[in-house]
Amino acid sequence: MRLWERRSAGGVQGEEVGRDDTDTNTSSANASTARSASSGARRNGAAAVEGWGSSPVSAATINLSREYTLAIHTSSYNEIWAKIHVEADGQRAGGGGAAEGEKEEDMSTLAGVLQPEDAVVEHALGYAPDTELTRLAADYLRSTHQASLLCLSLRRALRRARALYGPIADLLALIPLAPPLAAAHRDCAFDAFLLFDQMPNPFPAPVAGFQGMHRSFVGLKNHLNLRLLMIRRKRRLLRYATRGSGICLVACATGAAIAGLVLATHAITVLLAAAPACTVSGVSCCPAAASMKRLQQRMDRLDDAARGAYVLNNDVDTIERLVSRLHATVESDKMLVRLGLERGRGQHQFIEEVVRQLRKNHPSLLSQLADLKEHICLYFTAVNRARLLLVNHLSAQSDPDSELPLS
Repeated sequence: MRLWERRSAGGVQGEEVGRDDTDTNTSSANASTARSASSGARRNGAAAVEGWGSSPVSAATINLSREYTLAIHTSSYNEIWAKIHVEADGQRAGGGGAAEGEKEEDMSTLAGVLQPEDAVVEHALGYAPDTELTRLAADYLRSTHQASLLCLSLRRALRRARALYGPIADLLALIPLAPPLAAAHRDCAFDAFLLFDQMPNPFPAPVAGFQGMHRSFVGLKNHLNLRLLMIRRKRRLLRYATRGSGICLVACATGAAIAGLVLATHAITVLLAAAPACTVSGVSCCPAAASMKRLQQRMDRLDDAARGAYVLNNDVDTIERLVSRLHATVESDKMLVRLGLERGRGQHQFIEEVVRQLRKNHPSLLSQLADLKEHICLYFTAVNRARLLLVNHLSAQSDPDSELPLS
């Protein structure tokens, strides 16, 4: 058992509850990849102002469209794409293979994609103080690990979807755009319908696969917000105290000058008496400035960690919606094909109508598949950054010089 699993064993337990987020209106999926990402970012950004904006970390400053644009142009995104999609597309294109082999494939890919490595995470958790934040962080890191395996399993769903729609795509490329169809084309269409109906839907129905991550995110977000609020208050009090000491110092200096004028004969005594006060004031300025700097660094780390967790949670929401929509799209096409099969091979007009509807729906399906393929890579870009920021914050609590560089 990994260290963060042991730390989080006492955390929130229970059955994961499914989230019925199925979008049955498949016609709404005609947007392109970039437009889907940017519009989704705008929707989530508006919701964030309401849900996250009341916290110390204002979501109004988290531009999800900008985060999306920056993410897809990073070298880490391209590296993740090459490891996840390019190498995997040539393996078991038909979606077969034993479950044990698929698990080994996922674990091998995850070891090369998920950052920081498990050893680094264990080291940070092992040396971090045993606080509520450490326990919440351990639970969150464990949840991101499981969610990452689930995202990798969606690669196979993508491969199986392309295998499922292979006969349909070949059919649409073969037959003419306008009816009526020739008898040979109708027979090809009916045979393609049979193959399509025999294969299962590769995308799971809405399930609670990411529910553990959502739950751990809520606890972590609330605790980070609370800590950030406390540090801001402490910094504000320290700033007020520094200003008050400065006013006091000016008042003392003014009083000393007046006393020097009135008691000129005792000038030496006054200077000797004021010297210790000046020395104490001079010594106290440096610790105050150092404390302010340390508090600001802690605030920056907390703010970065909260932002990273928020962006990652948004990416998970997007993947959930895409999978739910793809499941509904495939089910709708299967229902349409079954209607054609039930009418029989001799129903020419009905076969032609099914082909027409499939041709109309196919571009939307391809767009959704491309969206999911892209957002799986975006997820790993976000999860690596969120994990790194969180590990840096934990490491800084025990050793301020042990932070890992951001890639």
